[in-house]
Amino acid sequence: MNSRTNLASWKDLEKHSLEMKSKFMRDFFEKDEKRFENFSIELNRFLFDYSKNILTQETLDKLIALAKETHVEKWRDEMFAGEKINKTENRAVLHTALRNRSKSKISVDGVNVTEQIECELKRMKEFVNKVRRGALLGFTGKPITDVVNIGVGGSNLGPQLVTEALKNISDKSIKTHYVSNVDGTQIAEVLRPLNPERVLFIVSSKSFSTVETMTNAKTAMRWLVSAAFDDQVVKSQFVAVTALPEKAIESGYSKDRIFKMWDWVGGRFSLWSAIGLPIALDLGFEKFIELLEGAHEMDQHFQNAPLEKNAPTILALISVWNTTFLGCQSQAILPYDQTLHMLASYLQQAEMESNGKSVTWDGEDVEYPTVPAIWGGLGINGQHAFYQYLHQSKNVIPADFIGSVTNATSVKGHHTPLMANFFAQSQALMTGVNEKQVRSDLKAKGRQPDFIDRLAPHKVHEGNRPSNTILLKKLDAWTLGSLIAMYEHKIFVQGILLQICSFDQWGVELGKGLAVKIQKELVEGSNTEHHDSSTQNLIDYYQRNR
Repeated sequence: MNSRTNLASWKDLEKHSLEMKSKFMRDFFEKDEKRFENFSIELNRFLFDYSKNILTQETLDKLIALAKETHVEKWRDEMFAGEKINKTENRAVLHTALRNRSKSKISVDGVNVTEQIECELKRMKEFVNKVRRGALLGFTGKPITDVVNIGVGGSNLGPQLVTEALKNISDKSIKTHYVSNVDGTQIAEVLRPLNPERVLFIVSSKSFSTVETMTNAKTAMRWLVSAAFDDQVVKSQFVAVTALPEKAIESGYSKDRIFKMWDWVGGRFSLWSAIGLPIALDLGFEKFIELLEGAHEMDQHFQNAPLEKNAPTILALISVWNTTFLGCQSQAILPYDQTLHMLASYLQQAEMESNGKSVTWDGEDVEYPTVPAIWGGLGINGQHAFYQYLHQSKNVIPADFIGSVTNATSVKGHHTPLMANFFAQSQALMTGVNEKQVRSDLKAKGRQPDFIDRLAPHKVHEGNRPSNTILLKKLDAWTLGSLIAMYEHKIFVQGILLQICSFDQWGVELGKGLAVKIQKELVEGSNTEHHDSSTQNLIDYYQRNR
């Protein structure tokens, strides 16, 4: 069996992890004055500090050895070259080509995809500029003021993350709205205040058959047609983004309003393509290009930096170290920047849909823990919600802290307390406070011995909780592109290290297939499928009480 566990570097790390589980980060810092310098990477747009992890230079050397023995660099080069590294679907993995600002030739099946991408970017630019200058008109001759993006998963999370994060640089000439949930409440709430004469709909679906997206698109069409009294309005106020344009044409979309994506781009890595139309419409095409430039800069770093100074690779190695070797089961994403309030949700899909797998490339059972559960939220809000769990629960949760030196919106007196908390929380997770310190503090405050005896155990923080800190100079389009690309490459490296395919999502398909069958039963009132007693009785209860 060709298992990672048979590798010499893997066995070395397993042995090493037994020693490291009893080590404390406080001691590392006390013994090494240059620990920060040795365990941080300064990039053009931000600083990545990984010194607050349970690792030493020996640990890092062993992790780098694993990266080399699993041929991370070879796989990386094959991905950028357009090799079909998505083995289960026999596809290339080329979201990086979408932001290839050097415009170098990349071939897939003999086709120069760089030329295709540049052609589509040109179409996007012309369309975006037409909308933003008020030349694209609704059915009564009024300019478009609102864009409603209909999509789910990567067709929603990526664009919404970016437009929310960069809201402060939008000129607000076009208001962007998102519909992802098939629950009718969402689309009703989005459409209710809008003027149908001024709305442009973008329907994004790689297959153009995603049930949730197509259901929402049909509702939007009915809403628009009922206002215009004209079926042809779909051709002027609906845009499609899909890998199957023929399906969009069959659904009534105008050919010149259909933008292309390709099967070598996974949905969760697609915001750099025409899936990013809402971004370009909201911020302007120039800012969309800046986003691509930032991602390309990170691509260059990932391709060229040595592994020991390669930020995405180190981020991935630390994740595998914490999860697979030290036994941590989840990972918190903690932005201390209001504009990044969707980052945890975005990375949740990106990482868990990519690497939440239980078999290797060869179809063998994985013998080790793979990726952690990704969760989190805004740092300050989290401090008053779930940080109690981070500090004192029995589960150790590694965390990524993300903050900015310069705030997106300058409001006097706000950024300093925000950043004070940002620095304090990662320090507290690392250092903790022992019972001796607690007793000393309580005694200094004049507390009586019986009170101290009763309270001291409750105030102990074990500390030694790992974290990374990513400190941005300023959150702009370029920096955001670079940040997202770093996490994308982290996910890729994780997959190589763990020997799992990061670019399929067969686990999503099972539930979708069952839902189609059950929906037919609900509509027809039939009972043609065999269900377990729980599912069948739930369906029966639903039908009786409709």
